[in-house]
Amino acid sequence: MDVKRVKDYLYWLYYQYQLVTCSYVLEPWEQSMFHTITVTVLAMVVYTAYVFVPIHVRLALEFFSQMFGARPEGTV
Repeated sequence: MDVKRVKDYLYWLYYQYQLVTCSYVLEPWEQSMFHTITVTVLAMVVYTAYVFVPIHVRLALEFFSQMFGARPEGTV
């Protein structure tokens, strides 16, 4: 891929984002506030998923392994 196509594709994605969120109708200072809040919320969701999802997956696997009769690791 050449740089121009990548740049055009990223611009198209940003345009789609503006259309979906209707942020193209906001004033520039409102757009910056909206984008800041959106990025902050997205960062918090990613961080929370990174920290808590592995813990919940491990607990779910332990629960289902005990439920289906697998022996606990301590009794082997």
